[in-house]
Amino acid sequence: MQLGRLEPQFLHYLIRAALAPGDPLPTLAEIGEEMGVSVGKLREQLAFARQLGLVSARPRVGMRREAFDFTPAILPSVLFSLATGESTFAQFSQLRRTLETAMWPQAVTRLTAEDLAHLRGLVDAAWDKLRGDPAAIHIPNGEHRDLHLTIFRHLDNPFVQGILRAYWEAYEASELTRLADYSYWLTVWEYHERLVDALCQGEFDRGLQILIDHFELLPTVSVPA
Repeated sequence: MQLGRLEPQFLHYLIRAALAPGDPLPTLAEIGEEMGVSVGKLREQLAFARQLGLVSARPRVGMRREAFDFTPAILPSVLFSLATGESTFAQFSQLRRTLETAMWPQAVTRLTAEDLAHLRGLVDAAWDKLRGDPAAIHIPNGEHRDLHLTIFRHLDNPFVQGILRAYWEAYEASELTRLADYSYWLTVWEYHERLVDALCQGEFDRGLQILIDHFELLPTVSVPA
């Protein structure tokens, strides 16, 4: 890769230093002396690297190189575009559907027995919330997100993983289902239960069709600014 296209200079340093995730970084003064860049300029560039999730900086711990995660790079842009109306959640959802559908065969064949047991547990936990005390029903939003991300957790593609995680952040921010009635959530989790049943039985094609059918359940509304 030609580093000339990559800015700022601090990112050049991270690459050239061949730091692995978890490795400590020298001080900004030491980096600045090595690169011939002022500490003030490096401090600004460090803030950018931290925003991307590439570096962490903590008191008494110092700076450390973090593993690459695509989510911090795209999530602010996604949320900004949704808030301004320059894009819609439906457009981002279409990308997510395309990714999950295309990556399904590769993802489901990598699920372990522990993953399947976890998916079963998520379905059970969701039903406990939905079928519990009518006066204290809770929407299983956490289980919803966890179920989908678990199915694709073993994909060795950080870009796909980043987009899928960003999707669920945008999903929560959009509040699309905030006013959905109780019957909506019952239907959603009936699909999820069937989906998990298909995975546990190794019927991956049937599971894919259930996934595609259940995509149509998502309400189509505008995202609030």
